[in-house]
Amino acid sequence: MTGSLTLLRRLVEMQQFDALHEACYSLPVISPAEQVLLALAQAHLGQPEAARQALMALDPATLEVDARVDLAAVHLRLGECDAAQALLEATRPEAPDHALLLARLAACYVQHQRGEEAIPLYECSLRLQPRIAVYQPLLRLYLQSEALPQAEETLAAADLYWAGEREHWPASQAALHDQQLRGLRLELWLARDDFVSADAWLDARHAELAEDDYCGLLTGYAQRLAERGRHAQAEDALRRGLWHYPDHTDLYQQHAELAELQGRLPQALALLNRALHLAGQQQKMTLPLRLKMASLATQGYPALARKMAEQAIEEAGALTPSPEMDAAQIGQWLAQAQVALAGVDAQEQHYTDAEARYVDILQAHPHLVPALQGLGQLYMQLGRIDEAVALFGQVLAVDPVRGHAALINARRFPQDVETLIRLETLARQPGLFGPVQPGLLLQLAAAWEKRKDYTKAFTLANEANAASRALLRYDPVAHRQGSARIRHAFSRSLYEHRRSIGNDSTLPVFVLGMPRSGTTLVEQILAGHSQIHGAGELGVIPSTIARLERWERHTGSGRHYPDCVDDLTADDVAGITASLLKELRETLPENAAEIRHVVDKLPHNFENIGLIKLLFPNARIISVRRDPRDIAISNYFTDYAARHGGMGFAYDLRWIGEQLADHNLMMHHWNQLFPGDILEVRYEDVVSEPEREARRMLDYVGVQWEPQVLDTSELDRPVKTASVWQVRQPIYQTARERWRRYADFLAPLIAGTNAKIVHEPVEMVSLPVPGMQSEGIARYRQGKLDEAEMLFKRLLHHVPEHATAQFMVGLIYVRKGHLAEGIVHMEKGYEACPWNLNWRRDLAQAYELAEQPEKAQALRAGRVGTDDSVASAMDIDQEDALPLGFSIRTSATAPY
Repeated sequence: MTGSLTLLRRLVEMQQFDALHEACYSLPVISPAEQVLLALAQAHLGQPEAARQALMALDPATLEVDARVDLAAVHLRLGECDAAQALLEATRPEAPDHALLLARLAACYVQHQRGEEAIPLYECSLRLQPRIAVYQPLLRLYLQSEALPQAEETLAAADLYWAGEREHWPASQAALHDQQLRGLRLELWLARDDFVSADAWLDARHAELAEDDYCGLLTGYAQRLAERGRHAQAEDALRRGLWHYPDHTDLYQQHAELAELQGRLPQALALLNRALHLAGQQQKMTLPLRLKMASLATQGYPALARKMAEQAIEEAGALTPSPEMDAAQIGQWLAQAQVALAGVDAQEQHYTDAEARYVDILQAHPHLVPALQGLGQLYMQLGRIDEAVALFGQVLAVDPVRGHAALINARRFPQDVETLIRLETLARQPGLFGPVQPGLLLQLAAAWEKRKDYTKAFTLANEANAASRALLRYDPVAHRQGSARIRHAFSRSLYEHRRSIGNDSTLPVFVLGMPRSGTTLVEQILAGHSQIHGAGELGVIPSTIARLERWERHTGSGRHYPDCVDDLTADDVAGITASLLKELRETLPENAAEIRHVVDKLPHNFENIGLIKLLFPNARIISVRRDPRDIAISNYFTDYAARHGGMGFAYDLRWIGEQLADHNLMMHHWNQLFPGDILEVRYEDVVSEPEREARRMLDYVGVQWEPQVLDTSELDRPVKTASVWQVRQPIYQTARERWRRYADFLAPLIAGTNAKIVHEPVEMVSLPVPGMQSEGIARYRQGKLDEAEMLFKRLLHHVPEHATAQFMVGLIYVRKGHLAEGIVHMEKGYEACPWNLNWRRDLAQAYELAEQPEKAQALRAGRVGTDDSVASAMDIDQEDALPLGFSIRTSATAPY
């Protein structure tokens, strides 16, 4: 019996649980001690209920010491740490020198965040009986406590022990411990900031390790670098790996995660797409990559997100059970794919479809956390707060950290300090984001504020925002310069020379102001009116700006927004505004015949008032103001999804102060340009005198008074902003003068707000008349080559780098027989826009006319100029790419 148990326990040590399970079942009669080992095998093989069933008939008091130590291991595996610890502590007096008992008790202490107490237990266990699985956790504890000399000694002892032990282990487990020891060696160098030794050692490992082992070592190294906030070094390590192994999907996937963290979403998607392509070629499972792409693309690329989610559902549905994947695992994959599609539905405001999909998923998988969270967040947006809180409570039972985080977002705070302390410990566990989890720290800051411990709350917010800033690319100097450029471009002379080109529609209403100034509350009041629809934060104006930028890329003008607004003709504006009005009307609910106005409450549209007034001179614009100190604190305590977009300033008090100053100067500029056209509303007045202010706003919009507009908490419409929980409450005043709680910490804010606004002089080309390009193309189409040439040369006089003008002058010269001079101009134009396939064909034809067939052939083969992939990288549609040629292949369009 003793010999049998020894062999079985050796299988436990070597993690051979399949063999252990088979050996236990093959015993003719199974003893209580062997029954415990069977339960341990079942627990490790994902059979928790079978493990518990195997233990039901056992009385722990009757078990020998070794069996009780094994029973504690079962409890640990089943997540029952308290039971394991109690059993081991009760057994320890009988066997104070039991090496495995001490090691497993140390593991219990580690789980309870009692690392200092675990260290002497691990040390004693190793003195009694060395085990590789004990060296490793002790090394990690030394590293965590910065006991580097002890860590170095322990690593040397582990290496020596493992050198004599390794040959007795199964290959798979030996390889696993090899990998863990290599990782710990890297961690020790990183703890010493000895990157030179780490990099040199890594380079040497490339020659001796197989591809998967080397790439696994690199991804682990990159993870450890990221945990220390060294994301650039982590990316460099992955690039080195890709230089050696350009087809290794894991390297692309981790590189994508690092790019995402730093706000480079297009790069992250491109890396994942490459990994997806390679996985397909290598006949690997692509489902996880599709799910990751769907998750990343949901915010900015909904069509791509939907495509990836639908393909993931299709792939999961085609899976069949196998030894590697059973039916339950397949069901989990399919459920996750369905969750991804539900998320896309919700993002695209298909709320009924999203809810139905989430409900179906939860009927089959009631404890699936992503589905519980997704449906809970959807209910928050729809104002069904109690239902959302109930779902977050279910998340809490499965995943306490995510559950508490979701409940805090819904303003349901933990009642006990112990929970907050435990969550703070978890928030400080390093991860890919860096040394701490900033989002969780900010949620804890809100919880401590609720407990009126304002110093603790601000300390946590400060730490969280410092961690986030390390990954942001926000540049306050560039923002200030951009603001100056906007003020310069939208000058009084622009409107004097562009009279009557805008659309007279009064459908759009813009509510704007600094984020967290009260724009959501103002929109909610307006949206309570029967003739006004609140559409939330729409991206229609930023999208318009993006399209203008795209048009300038098409033409190769070298100009950008806002410089290019002086080139908008009446026809351009007509096309743009027709498209915008169509988008606004598409936000209306069914049976919306009475709706006369649609509210877009994107706060940062305060920077875009000039464009709004150019497009819609009669649009109503409500500017919301609030005590800047309250705005600052509210922003500083909020973790924005758009941290890498327009909200990067919110993670530094000085940046917030500078943004407030820029906002004030911008609004002064607009009020000078459009006196009396912009209604200013103070948040403090709205909450203290809601009816008076509501009447002012409705009168300004041009609708009659309706008293129900004050019932903002009853409004039945989705809200997706950071104010999602607040707008479901009646109008309240408790947010006024919140800043006073943090008055002692506001010096950076005051410094940023009061600093003199300084920027470089603005140099901007101004076109004397709009539409020279489109008019020149029109004359070219009509065969009026001289008039077209004059217009394009006039355009080149003002914008010498304008690619379309260069190419068209060259084309006209070729048509007139001046081949050599014409080709020079065409080459200059094509060099700036190498993605334009039509220009490529035209230039090739010009080469042939000039008897240069080699150049023509090389150009058509793609060996001259830039690869066509540039077009996709720049988001350029070839169908809109200004085809202009000898056969008058032209479909030149305006920006819309």
